[in-house]
Amino acid sequence: MDLDRLIKGGLIVLVCLWMTVAVVFPVLELLVRSLSNAQGEFTGLANFSRYFRTPALAGSLTNSLTVSLITTMVSVSLGFLFAYALTRTAIPGKTLFLGIAMVPVFAPTLLNGIVLVYLFGKKGVVTTGAFGLLERVTGMALRADIGLYGPVGIILAEAFYTFPQVVLILSIALRMTDARLYEAAQSLGASPWRSFISVTLPGIRYGLISAVFVSFVLCFTDFGAPKVVGGNYNVLATDIYKQVIGQQNFSMGATVSVILLIPTVIAFAIDRFCQGRQQAVVGTGSVPYSPRRHPLRDALFLTYCIVISCAVLCFLTTAFFVSLVNVWPYDFTLTWKHYHFHDTGGGGYAAFFNSVRMSFYTALLGTCLTFGSAYLLEKLQETPLLRRIGYFLSIIPLALPGLVIGLAYIFFFNNPHLDLPFFPAGIPNPFNFLYGTMGILILCNIVHFYTVSFLTATTALKQLEKELEMVSESMGVPFYRTCFRVTVPVCLPAILEIALYYFVNSMATVSAVIFLYSAEIPLASVAVANMDDAGDVAPAAAMSMLIVFTNILVRLVYTLLTRSLKQSAQAWTAP
Repeated sequence: MDLDRLIKGGLIVLVCLWMTVAVVFPVLELLVRSLSNAQGEFTGLANFSRYFRTPALAGSLTNSLTVSLITTMVSVSLGFLFAYALTRTAIPGKTLFLGIAMVPVFAPTLLNGIVLVYLFGKKGVVTTGAFGLLERVTGMALRADIGLYGPVGIILAEAFYTFPQVVLILSIALRMTDARLYEAAQSLGASPWRSFISVTLPGIRYGLISAVFVSFVLCFTDFGAPKVVGGNYNVLATDIYKQVIGQQNFSMGATVSVILLIPTVIAFAIDRFCQGRQQAVVGTGSVPYSPRRHPLRDALFLTYCIVISCAVLCFLTTAFFVSLVNVWPYDFTLTWKHYHFHDTGGGGYAAFFNSVRMSFYTALLGTCLTFGSAYLLEKLQETPLLRRIGYFLSIIPLALPGLVIGLAYIFFFNNPHLDLPFFPAGIPNPFNFLYGTMGILILCNIVHFYTVSFLTATTALKQLEKELEMVSESMGVPFYRTCFRVTVPVCLPAILEIALYYFVNSMATVSAVIFLYSAEIPLASVAVANMDDAGDVAPAAAMSMLIVFTNILVRLVYTLLTRSLKQSAQAWTAP
């Protein structure tokens, strides 16, 4: 038993060590670089002072806050109505509506900007009145120039990007409702509006807070959409890209990264504080809420869901159509030539298959690391202090934007020597070999999407009684045998969801890998950015559609193949 406890303690130490190397050391290196000049000499806050004294740079912070706040109000409002329709009305087709609402998750955010250009750009469908067709048919100049390039375009693209996450969060919050509260309100003579104010909103307040902060952070840290439709309206994410790629000013890039990180960490801390105050709203005696039919209400919400779904499908259809058109807007002959990727930058199909390979490895290794770490921290009782440290380290990545992680990885893994505090500069960096390889891309994606997967795993593990491990230990059964024979089969649905989450997000992400890919390892999402920069917008749309279709296909195959696997692994749940 002493050996067993020693092994358990050693494994928890390994969890803390790998999170320290993958998260803490790179972030510390980033902070050190933000306080240094281009030659690596310590300059204190000189970079920050120069940043805020430069109006063009300092204005990016205000711009980022402005578009993020407006986007949050728009996406949370739209998402709340959509989630309310799915959970509190009796409309048909709820599963279909939810599936359509999730489509933007499968696409890189660059695609949102590209589609907006084709719809609302100077030669867009809406801007030109369907290329003058509406004017010829109706005799009226039905055109609309919304001034896409700038804050308007960024807000539209980001609202489209954050909408699915808001819907998911609020749908879960709205489902966790005790019907007895509404019965009590009705028996007291409360009107539907009063019940909404007094029961519904207080019941979902923590979910609403999470939706607000998630939407804000996603918009504040996104790089793809502002790059395509931002125009001269600079935001912090594009500033980092311009400083690092455009000017090769890595010190100022680190400075802007720290500035980007501060509001993100504050939002994250507030959200975690609010979640810590959340109390259970559904007990063992709770009655699930079952919406009753209300013809007028259901008709209004059904119409709303149809409009939103049509808007999402319009985005996807426009992107697909653009990728098939010969020369927009002059020759609408359908062709597959843009899918050949001839005479375009980015790597073509080599980049696409690299992304598939990277996403597969990320899903495989990320799921093993995430679930293994969650199991060790959640189920083992040894070294409680180290377990708390490991849990804290596992939450940190949620507050780190992809661009910040990528730049921090450049500083840490590309440095042949350790320049961190307590490490003399003469010590060789044992992790330097990862730089420029597929390994660093996989590690970056694992860290970028780690916290959500970790929380998913811990939520599933919390559903299992702790006495299970105690009984196994008293019977002399090794903990790893209990894990593989009991815990893994019971938690299989969560494990599969984690793997899918890693794959889909790794295929679509741009910010996490834009600084780390190499000419020998091009990636599909980065190829979209490079082709858009070069003016090859239709091939960029084609590559984006390959990403979307791959993610949808993986989701469908996952659903079909895991149904029987879940049933066999969870036969114990059958009545």
